[in-house]
Amino acid sequence: MSHPGEIGTAPLRHNPLNAVTATVERVTYADGRTLIRKRLRKPATTSGTPAAQSSPWAASEDPRHWNYWRREVEVYRDDELRKQLAEAGLVLPEAEVDESVDGAVLLMEDIDGTHGTEFSLAEHATFARACGRWQARPAGDRPWTSVGFLRDYSTTRDVPWELVDDDAAWRQPLVAETWPAGLRAAWIQLLAHRNQLLDLVASLPRARCHLDLWVSNVVRRPTGELALLDWAFTGDGALGEDIGNHIPDAVFDLFWPAERLPELAETCIDNYLDGLREAGWRGDPDQVRLAVMASGVKYAWLLPGLLARASDTSHNAYHQQADSQHLFSQRGQALAFVADWCAQAITARS
Repeated sequence: MSHPGEIGTAPLRHNPLNAVTATVERVTYADGRTLIRKRLRKPATTSGTPAAQSSPWAASEDPRHWNYWRREVEVYRDDELRKQLAEAGLVLPEAEVDESVDGAVLLMEDIDGTHGTEFSLAEHATFARACGRWQARPAGDRPWTSVGFLRDYSTTRDVPWELVDDDAAWRQPLVAETWPAGLRAAWIQLLAHRNQLLDLVASLPRARCHLDLWVSNVVRRPTGELALLDWAFTGDGALGEDIGNHIPDAVFDLFWPAERLPELAETCIDNYLDGLREAGWRGDPDQVRLAVMASGVKYAWLLPGLLARASDTSHNAYHQQADSQHLFSQRGQALAFVADWCAQAITARS
């Protein structure tokens, strides 16, 4: 896709491991306008069939797969979704779509405002409440929405599970000096109940979910509307599952202090429930809280992954280099919080 007067581009941070996303960049035009251009790759094929790919981030041709390559094309063309979001105080950016034989290009409006990475507690509250208003309303069926995201995403990682039981891995200075006492035992318990937690989330009340809800995917306009970005995974989820992702992810990538994680969790959950009620929902709040807590099982792979990298000379948070001591300390606290969430969910369901 080409617009007259394009004078420059700047790359934007995104997950480079995901085979669907080729590039994300801000495009500047001669008249001062800027737009966001996202290039999507169609899965490679061999003799008319999808090429075998072992990567957990491989693109899929299956419309129900969590990493279906065309999903965002469908999302940005969905006027009903756009209207439902607007009624809740959320914005789906306007986008032009240009499809080709090897993929698609999304040319989206560049939303100006405060990014979620800089949100205050009050702004997190406003966002959670708006998400509750949106998800309180039934969503029309779509053949391209994902199904089974939590289980499929979280169980297809390449994970060194054996390190959780490896004394040497836990003696690494970066781990031994920064992670809370009791985290190892708590994580062993989480892993022991992993399938039970996944089953629990799958059994709870459903909603159309974003499924990648976190601070890097939201921008608050000066007028107050909250633009929600990156809809690549959207589909069926538990009512509360999105908030269960939003809360710990803010800490894992250093956009919210771990010391204030309980405050963030309480604020987001309470406001999400308030938003649900404002939109007419009359369900059981305990089931929503259960979904928030149990969805922490998504991160079962993260702790062993960190053990595997603890001796590296440098570490990244959301694709940018971070201070290793600070990063592991913050993530250790957040992992302990998630483990406690999961333990509470198991106890509540027993």
